[in-house]
Amino acid sequence: MIESFPDSERFGLRSQISRCAVSIPSNIAEGCSRSSEIDFARFLEISLGSCYELETQMIIAKEKFWKDHKDYINTTALLVSQQRMTTALITKLKQSLKKPSPITQKPLA
Repeated sequence: MIESFPDSERFGLRSQISRCAVSIPSNIAEGCSRSSEIDFARFLEISLGSCYELETQMIIAKEKFWKDHKDYINTTALLVSQQRMTTALITKLKQSLKKPSPITQKPLA
């Protein structure tokens, strides 16, 4: 898709889109390697930020260069799905962090 953009965009929008597309799964992978759910959630938030950045860049690209709007619609649908899944996982992690651990709870008596 971005290969069809003009050569003048090689170091502009094409580069930005490529870097965002790589950043999304890279931050998820890096977050998985962390030892705490807090760190994992932080990397998921960074990944989500890259998702929204990529969506913005795609909107700009559609207006300027994108020839095949069907391709844009399909790609955007995948990106929105990724945003929803990442948001759901962040929410789930944050909810689990709010629950007290059974090990750290004090006895009632």
